[in-house]
Amino acid sequence: MRLSTRIALSVTVMVPLLVLAAGLLLLALVNRDLRHQQDARLQERATAVLPDVRTLLNAERNGRPKVEQNQNRKVLGGALDAGVRVVAADGAPVLTGGPQPDGTLPATEGGPVTVRAKGHTWRVLTVKVEGPSPGTLWLSSPTSASDPQINAVRRRMFLVALLAAPVSGLLAYAVADRATVSLRRLSRRAAHLDPSTGAAGFTAAERSRITEVDELASSIADLLARYEEQAGRTTQALDAARSFSSAASHELRTPLMSMRTNLDVLSAHPDLSATERAEVVQDLQDDHARMQELLTALRTLAQGDLVEVSAFGPLDLAELVDSVVTETGRRHPTARVSSELPSELRFFGWDTGLRILLANLLGNAVAHGHLPGEPAVITVRLRADGGSALLTVDDAGPGIPPADRTAIFRRFHRRPDSPGSGLGLTLVAQQTALHRGTVTVAAPPGAAGSRFEVRLPVLVADTTTLRLPVVRDWISRSG
Repeated sequence: MRLSTRIALSVTVMVPLLVLAAGLLLLALVNRDLRHQQDARLQERATAVLPDVRTLLNAERNGRPKVEQNQNRKVLGGALDAGVRVVAADGAPVLTGGPQPDGTLPATEGGPVTVRAKGHTWRVLTVKVEGPSPGTLWLSSPTSASDPQINAVRRRMFLVALLAAPVSGLLAYAVADRATVSLRRLSRRAAHLDPSTGAAGFTAAERSRITEVDELASSIADLLARYEEQAGRTTQALDAARSFSSAASHELRTPLMSMRTNLDVLSAHPDLSATERAEVVQDLQDDHARMQELLTALRTLAQGDLVEVSAFGPLDLAELVDSVVTETGRRHPTARVSSELPSELRFFGWDTGLRILLANLLGNAVAHGHLPGEPAVITVRLRADGGSALLTVDDAGPGIPPADRTAIFRRFHRRPDSPGSGLGLTLVAQQTALHRGTVTVAAPPGAAGSRFEVRLPVLVADTTTLRLPVVRDWISRSG
């Protein structure tokens, strides 16, 4: 059912009900006003006939029939259409005339009251007559006198309610049909949306200048944008999975072939000497370690490509660097690793990603930051520099030629004699990019070796405004 039809039906039902409710209220108000008018007339007539009632009571006490008859006519004439009853102080009836309820009337003064008798209601006013001949005067008027007016209002009320139903329904349908034009236009826009344009094509349309419709259009555009983002992340995840599989199969081919050759040697030559057998076994262990390192690096690279903003949080970068430096010294006891760190440097980032960055940066320095036959000498420094955290790692190795300082961050780039997987510095570059930072390579001032400088801006500690790089293809890029 169309929205305009629903609105029209609702109005068709509601308007007559509102008319009836208003009519009932009007009836109550009219009834109250008529009763007040009736009471006012009783008060006026009581005031008008009260002197004649006193005279009548005096005549009745003094036994003057002619005067009494004359006063009877005056009292009845002054009361007009109201019922009159007069009794003496001893309860003896003096005068009764006009329409009035049967039975006992109220004896207390204080204004007109309602009396019911034989299915009829009356407004009765009680007046105590003071003087030499006291008594009581009652004036009564039937409430049915106002019934024609009440009935007329009631008939008009039902007539208006009956006419209001179709008229209001038609008007409501016309107004609602006009008001929902923008909604129908929005529906047609959504139905004919080109998937290739997505949210951009949807938001390019003209605004309707109707707040609710424009808010709905904005919500649909936001939904489409989130859907596109999620679809992009899904595509990126699939690309990462395919690239992981392709890179793993390509890079594992050489160590697997080497392991197969060594296993064939062991099986074909059971009489190998202990020294030769130990060399073959060592080669197998080296190949296994290389495969394990490669798979771990690829998995970590894929994890960085798929991380979400929700993984970021506040941390102490100085404490994190100190922890990784300590761990590196423990794992490589021959390396001389020193650090210069502040007592605290508050940061907002991905704890796991920063550990990956630091571990691979220091691991690269341990592997390449020394001359042949000498231990690795590494110096790690961290300080706040304006709105950024500046991390430098200096080593005492042979250095990196300027022509190679960009290429070393490419995937699977390594020196011919490198024992690594060629992904360590790629992970450093990836994590730096995730934190909106930069990494550069230079020579340490006044010394040989290499200096890796990582500059990380201190991000706003709010995951609702933080935006990660849109394109993250470190594992799927070709070079």
